[in-house]
Amino acid sequence: MMSTIPIDPEYEKVARYLPRSVGRPWLARIPRLLEGLTTGFKNDPLFSVQKVGEESVRLHLPPNAEEGERSPAILWLHGGGFIGGAPGQDDALCRMLSDRLGAVVAAARYPLSPEHTFPAAVEVAHEALVWLAARDDVDASRIAIAGASAGGGLAAQLALLARDRGELRPVFQALVYPMLDDRTALRTDIDETNFRLWNNEANRFGWTSYLGRAPGGDDVDPTAAPARHQDLAGLPPAWIGVGDLDLFLDEDIAYGEALRAAGVPCETLVIEGVFHGFDGILADSSATKRFRTSMLDALAKALVPTE
Repeated sequence: MMSTIPIDPEYEKVARYLPRSVGRPWLARIPRLLEGLTTGFKNDPLFSVQKVGEESVRLHLPPNAEEGERSPAILWLHGGGFIGGAPGQDDALCRMLSDRLGAVVAAARYPLSPEHTFPAAVEVAHEALVWLAARDDVDASRIAIAGASAGGGLAAQLALLARDRGELRPVFQALVYPMLDDRTALRTDIDETNFRLWNNEANRFGWTSYLGRAPGGDDVDPTAAPARHQDLAGLPPAWIGVGDLDLFLDEDIAYGEALRAAGVPCETLVIEGVFHGFDGILADSSATKRFRTSMLDALAKALVPTE
C-alpha cells in the first residue's frame, strides 16, 4: 500500500473543492458542449477550424511566420479518459505552444467511447497526422505528437501506429500524465486519499468504454494500451511528465523505463505533491511553471534547429 503523499501547499486550498473524479459520462462531455462558447480565438486570423475526414482540427498558426516558410508542427490530442473532453479545452495551451515554439499546432477531434471503441480514435489521429504533414506550411520532418491524460495515451498509441505503418515518422512525443495501462484499473493497492479529478473507479469505466470489454484481459491489443507493448524500439524520443499524486504515476514511470530499455531516449519528470490535471488548475503555480518549462524545452530541442 502506498503511503499518503501530502498535497503541494499551493494546491491545498483548491484541492478542497475539486472532485476526486470527473469520470462520469455527463461530466466528461461538458467540455465538448461548452467548446463553442469558451474559445477566445474566434476572430483570430491565426486560428481556424479545419475539416479532416469525418472529424476536424483546431489549427493554431505561429505568429510572424513568413510566406512560403515551413514551420515545425505539433499534433495535440486532448484528455478526457477516452470518454469525453474536446480539443477546445486546450486552446490556451495550444496557442502558447504555437507562440513559444513557432509551430503549427493542430488539436484534433477524435471519436469518443463507448460509442467508438479502439481503434477508432487512433485511426482518426493518424489521419490528422497525415493531413498535418501534407500542409504547405509544415516541415514534415519536424512534427511532434503530444497530448494529456487519455490524449497522452493516444499520442503513445499513435507513435506505435505511425512506426508500424511507416508512412510518417514523428520526431518526438510529449506525453502529459498519459493513460497507458488498462491493468492499473485492476489495482487495489493504491492510496487515493489525495487524488483529484481521476481515480481508479473512473479509470475502470474509461478503459472499459475504450476497449469495449473489461480491462486487464489477455486479449487487449498492446497498441491500445502501450504499456503492454513488447516492442518499443524505433519510437520517437519522448518526454513524460506526471505528478506523484496521479493514478498514472507508476505506469508512466514504468513506460519511460521501458522506452529507455528499448533504446528510445526518454526524459521522465515527476512533480511532487500534485494530482492529475494540476497544470490546468493553477497556471501560475511553481509546479505548473516547472512542468510546462520542462515540456517546452524538450519540444524546442526536438523541433527547433540550433544554429
